[in-house]
Amino acid sequence: MSEVWEELNSEAEKVGREERLLLDYLSECILTHDSFESALSFILANKVSDDVMSADTLRALFLDILKASPSIVDCAIEDIKAVYDRDPAVCSFLSVILYLKGYQAIQVHRLANFLWNDHREELALFIQSRNTEVFSVDIHPACEIGSGIMFDHATGIVIGETTVIEDNVSILQQVTLGGTGNEQGDRHPKIRSGVLISAGAKVLGNIEIGEGAKIGAGSVVLNSVPPHTTVVGVPARVVGTPASNSPAETMQQNVFEDEQ
Repeated sequence: MSEVWEELNSEAEKVGREERLLLDYLSECILTHDSFESALSFILANKVSDDVMSADTLRALFLDILKASPSIVDCAIEDIKAVYDRDPAVCSFLSVILYLKGYQAIQVHRLANFLWNDHREELALFIQSRNTEVFSVDIHPACEIGSGIMFDHATGIVIGETTVIEDNVSILQQVTLGGTGNEQGDRHPKIRSGVLISAGAKVLGNIEIGEGAKIGAGSVVLNSVPPHTTVVGVPARVVGTPASNSPAETMQQNVFEDEQ
């Protein structure tokens, strides 16, 4: 974590020298803080606060959670690295933490999930509501999400209550991980490590998307997908095997060019 925090400070100082109009903003968000969790709590609180729930109130809550749960901080660090490594439009850690709403929405969800598991469901639902309003990303606070997660563009992502997303998964805009009706209990997808879910895909029901699988853009997936398998279409059908063992890292959405 210290390496990422040091890099964030170095990048903020450089940008501040080059673009003086951003210096005060960078100072408030990064340079005046003594730790990554302090900066992250400040940034997220200012994003999701409203006229009733102040940024100061949320900042204190978020910072308490991050101090109580170092694993959340570790996941936030891994998420920054994931975005930096996978998104060709990203050239700094700083841009991820300050500007990318997919990253920010995941971190807000982690805080809501902590509250949900701490039996503070109403406060967790409030945080979820603000996450949805601010970032257009709707994740039920009970959903469990691993580390090294990337939401690319993020707008319109919807993730249901009993969804599980393991480590090193990439999800693009307008993806739904949902149920098939108003059934109760365990009713949402289980996304294993290394999976890529391309733009606009709908994965519905208590099904498993196996490790290293790839879901093509616009697909509707109603059945489990074996590991290291590519599916595409409505309804989704198997079309091949991803060229990479971890499509989430390559971000190769073309399901015909690289299939074996």
